[in-house]
Amino acid sequence: MTRGRTAATRTAPVTRGARGLLSVAALAVALAAADTYVVVLALTDMMAGVGVGIESLQRATPIISGFLLGYIAVLPLIGRLSDLVDRRRILLWCLVVFVVGSAVTAAAVELPVMVGGRFLQGLGGGGLVPATLALVADLWPPGRRGMPLGVVGGVQELGSVLGPLLGALVLAVAGWREIFWLNVVLGLACLVAVWLLGVPTESRTGFSQPVRTGSQNQVPLQDAHRSRARPRAATLTAYLLTAVAALLTTLALWAPEALTTSIALGGPFVPFEPGSGSRALTPVGAAAGLAWLVLAALTARRWLPLLLRADLLGATFVAVALGAVVLTFSTADPETEVLGAWGLWLLPLAALATVAFLVRQRAARDPLVPAGVVRRRVWPALGVSLLVGAAIVAVVVDVPLLSRLVQDTDETDAALVLVRFLVAVPVGAVLGGWLLRRVGPAVVAAPGLAVAAGSILAMAQWDRTSLDDLVATTLPLVGAGLGIGLAIAPVNDAALADAREDGHGTVSSLVVVARMVGMVVGLALLTSWGLRRFHLEVARLADPTDTQALLDAAVVQVQTVLTGAGVAAALAALVALGLGVRPVGHADRPPAG
Repeated sequence: MTRGRTAATRTAPVTRGARGLLSVAALAVALAAADTYVVVLALTDMMAGVGVGIESLQRATPIISGFLLGYIAVLPLIGRLSDLVDRRRILLWCLVVFVVGSAVTAAAVELPVMVGGRFLQGLGGGGLVPATLALVADLWPPGRRGMPLGVVGGVQELGSVLGPLLGALVLAVAGWREIFWLNVVLGLACLVAVWLLGVPTESRTGFSQPVRTGSQNQVPLQDAHRSRARPRAATLTAYLLTAVAALLTTLALWAPEALTTSIALGGPFVPFEPGSGSRALTPVGAAAGLAWLVLAALTARRWLPLLLRADLLGATFVAVALGAVVLTFSTADPETEVLGAWGLWLLPLAALATVAFLVRQRAARDPLVPAGVVRRRVWPALGVSLLVGAAIVAVVVDVPLLSRLVQDTDETDAALVLVRFLVAVPVGAVLGGWLLRRVGPAVVAAPGLAVAAGSILAMAQWDRTSLDDLVATTLPLVGAGLGIGLAIAPVNDAALADAREDGHGTVSSLVVVARMVGMVVGLALLTSWGLRRFHLEVARLADPTDTQALLDAAVVQVQTVLTGAGVAAALAALVALGLGVRPVGHADRPPAG
């Protein structure tokens, strides 16, 4: 029965509504990906906007790590929630959180508020990725998911290219705040489009529906609480509280001069601590916080059962573990240390949280990662994603570093050296998705990653004069980008094919988490290895003050990191052989049950 349905759905038409919805969701993913890198050029201006001087650069670290923490820590919970409710609803709420985070960041005049806004941006932006990938599994049958998965992966990678360019364009005509107000506008446009674009409740693919019913583990929000529907008055109250809380928050962060300078109306805007200049720690800010708390309490009856069904406790353990790992490595200064200042405390905390999660997985009736969701080709997909993350981050960080060392360029010119790699990745992603129509995931991913490994290892041979040869540097950069891009769609395709149909969101989130953890931890470990080589080279110098000799030692450091990245890509190519050599959707596909 399963094989017959699979064969039929491989040729089933996909509705125009499905393509439209996926297009908008993919654009939202690109917007969130761009926001990861949009602060690269604006960081110093953002610091000045919240009163942090350039001499206190370390205090700006949370602006970046806050976004990363929000992006990673709650991904498993969002992925699980997208398996329990309509994925369009998850997309809508993620866009709402992203827009709110963008607005808070744009209006911030103090560092904690800005970090909070960046955390919300990461939270909303990160949740878009697994929900969109799972949406592909809902609307396209096995055997036809390659191209849409390639498009989603391509636009996500394209966002990394457009992010710095978008920031530079906005900064050329306006200030850094306008970058985030533009995010608000674009995010709202995507939100409205997702709201308006729907697909038929009877999907013609024959697979999971956007509104799923009848499954033991899939409980639509409206069905889960039908027996306890709230009175109309409570709903109106919730909308009213939302409007009041949003208004008070806007007033607190905006602090319009007409009100703050008024003798009669300025009292609510006076900080509790005189002279602090805080806009959040004021009576109007406190009122806004109270309004949000009351709203949360009012809606808890509706959302809490769903969160408990998604295993909120297990998700909390995962969030603590991932958050501790992210903060340990992302707050470290890569030039001097592997672990951040709190690493010795955070890593044991991460270990304890991981043990607690594993115990919870065995004890919970409905665990965060349901039994049988991570199986077969999901395992090699996670391994490839982890290793590819380490390879990507080494190239992204150390190729511009080499340019700055040997060509004496600024950060912008050094980043331009990397554009050839960054553009090649989305091209490879789309090409990889197209190839999946004809061959299996391993046949696309393994050779692509082998090419990437060879290209990165070729970069590891670059010396002080190599970047002057445009052709000799372009070929390895393009080869690495195309090779890594080729693996994106196959990894997701194989993972979604072997996951349970009611676990597509969970598996998609785990693939994203694996890649992000690979990036964070890989950068720290590879940089540590590179620094060790640097210090060994310096120790051998006859004259430790010789500038050229020190430069050669720094080049050796970069070569070492890129060698490690090439090895990671080569290991990923070997692991990718486990993704399967036959196209997904053929009759020999393992049963879904």
